[in-house]
Amino acid sequence: MRMRIVLLVVALMLPETIFAESDALAKLRQQRTEAARRVRRVIFNNDGDDHILDGPASVEAFLAKRTTPLLDSQVDTIVYCTSRPFGMFTHHAKVGDALVMKEGFRSNRNNIVADLIAQGTDTLRLMVDCGHKHGKEVFWSMRMNDTHDAAHPPDKPQFYWSTFKEQHRDWLFGTREKRPAHGAWSGIDYAEPLVRDFLCRVFEDICRRYDVDGVELDFLRHPVFFKTVANGGRATDAELKMMTDLVRRIRAITEAEGLRRGRPILVAMRVPDSVGYSKDMGLDIETWLREGLIDLLVTTCYFRLNPWEHSVGLGRKYNVPVYPCLSDSRVRGESRFKRDAKESYRGRAMNAWAAGADGVYLFNCFDPRHPLWREVGDPSKLRGMDKLYFVTVLDGNPDRSLANGSRYQAVPVLTPNQPRSVTSKQPLSLPIVIGDDFSQGQKPTLTCHLQMPSVSRSEQVTVKLNGHPVSNGTVKDGWVDLPIVPAWAKRGANEIEVSIKEGGLWDSESACTEKLSAPWARGRGNSSTSTAMRDGALVIADKGKEQGSFLYYSNPWGATPGQPATIEAEAKVVSGKSGIIVANGVTEDTLRLLPDRINLQHAGLSYAMDTTGAFHVYRVEIQGKDIRVFVDGTLRLAGVGKFKQPASSARNVVCFGAGSSAETGEGCWRVVRLRSGSHLLYDIVLSVR
Repeated sequence: MRMRIVLLVVALMLPETIFAESDALAKLRQQRTEAARRVRRVIFNNDGDDHILDGPASVEAFLAKRTTPLLDSQVDTIVYCTSRPFGMFTHHAKVGDALVMKEGFRSNRNNIVADLIAQGTDTLRLMVDCGHKHGKEVFWSMRMNDTHDAAHPPDKPQFYWSTFKEQHRDWLFGTREKRPAHGAWSGIDYAEPLVRDFLCRVFEDICRRYDVDGVELDFLRHPVFFKTVANGGRATDAELKMMTDLVRRIRAITEAEGLRRGRPILVAMRVPDSVGYSKDMGLDIETWLREGLIDLLVTTCYFRLNPWEHSVGLGRKYNVPVYPCLSDSRVRGESRFKRDAKESYRGRAMNAWAAGADGVYLFNCFDPRHPLWREVGDPSKLRGMDKLYFVTVLDGNPDRSLANGSRYQAVPVLTPNQPRSVTSKQPLSLPIVIGDDFSQGQKPTLTCHLQMPSVSRSEQVTVKLNGHPVSNGTVKDGWVDLPIVPAWAKRGANEIEVSIKEGGLWDSESACTEKLSAPWARGRGNSSTSTAMRDGALVIADKGKEQGSFLYYSNPWGATPGQPATIEAEAKVVSGKSGIIVANGVTEDTLRLLPDRINLQHAGLSYAMDTTGAFHVYRVEIQGKDIRVFVDGTLRLAGVGKFKQPASSARNVVCFGAGSSAETGEGCWRVVRLRSGSHLLYDIVLSVR
């Protein structure tokens, strides 16, 4: 009878308990929704390297490095990363390893992790306490598969190599000797259940012991998560479900700990800006959004696939705030205009705000005293400031992380590292996005800048902005500058069309000097090579036979395979081998200039002559599979159907110089002329002053 009474009491109490828990969870979720919608002008991703100091360990020095100078800035949220390669952390980890090694750490700089732990604190606790004291929101960030340990030598300790990876080497994507097609060999496979279980314990430990406002799942540092993808495939349906289950578990952890402390823990995601690309990697972000597993959506890192409006639209569809990531560009080969300049960041931020972003997120920007922290979070302040707009800011290769990932790329790529060809028959049309609205009373000075080193006169180029012909340009140091009428530019995507006018025998003609102007570039050479001016000619000499002993000047002439291209050079051989290399991206050959003959190295053709007695004009013409060589206007080598040697590394260049690794040579060069019917366009920049 007593047992029946107890069961009855429990049965009567159970619904009330369930309702109480349900009410508490509903309240927490409402608080979470409100917290997710708070104003975040600028989110600062601090990668946590401020645990490395040049002097003794101190809390003040640690915070002064990247944090305290930001306390009066537009930064509303700090995303603090303590995760290193999987299983290694810079906080006092209870799950995984704390990065306490000091010996040999970063050129003997002071890693203060162990010192802070000995003082009863750690980097994350200090960051949370400082942020909350000054009204800043603080998230903890987990790099979901960081592979900065890929340089780990197996025979000696390395500070980033975790116990977890050491114990589970068979779960890695490969080895130092056997590397995967995509990502780094030290990436860990999320298909292993214990990998996901371990990560859940990490999140549980963080949420339980630290008063963080949220956690971030950083899927972009570095973005490969399954061996399937690392080996060139796409994530399977089963792998998509594994990752979605992991995200659900992490959400459940944040809710359980949020209920315990009475305040929600938000979940932020940093992911690629393409649903399709992400899904192929194993990240079903649209399902996560639909199920309410994401509170803040952050997109992009070193490559970009879509206009910002794409990410904003995705977030709006599921009522999730969106923060475009403005990471350092890492574009190589820049000269006059820099993508990491403050004017560029202003333009990038203005574009994000114009697209409807809820704020901006900065990654790999670490100078807390830089003016951008007090500018990019306020579009009204940006409106009257100088800016730079580029056709392309990020040119990272999406194929590095996913086979054929570039098929998802819907934004153009034009950078000094990835130029485009322009011809009279094939104009180039590209969009450039402008976040400013010049119809609102602004009267700035607008200039369109084209980096086209082969153009010597502005009349060679025809430019249109949104159909309006642009004229009165000037040419200097490889750049064509063209004034723009502000009324022609609009907020959003603007079309720039560039074409080349026919006319003249040569695209460029240069007197040979030691400092040939761009786009000519001098090779590195070595101690056995040299250049000098003698009697008005450039003398190029190679006097060694060791590996790498040769010296050439090169020009990326942008020849179009199948179309005619010509180089003409006035030269005289002194001794040994000099040469002219022609390559069009598909095929190549070398005209070898020897004291008693000339020959085409790959076509196997030769002509006997004295090349040392006087200067001769050597002219090499290529078209399709044909190559011809003229000497002083007379055809000497007719290589019909013989221009077929594959171009080394698909290079598209013309070069002249002396020697090779196995040969010596010395020659004199006076003039070099080019015509490829094509001009390379390296960059388009719009400056707003």
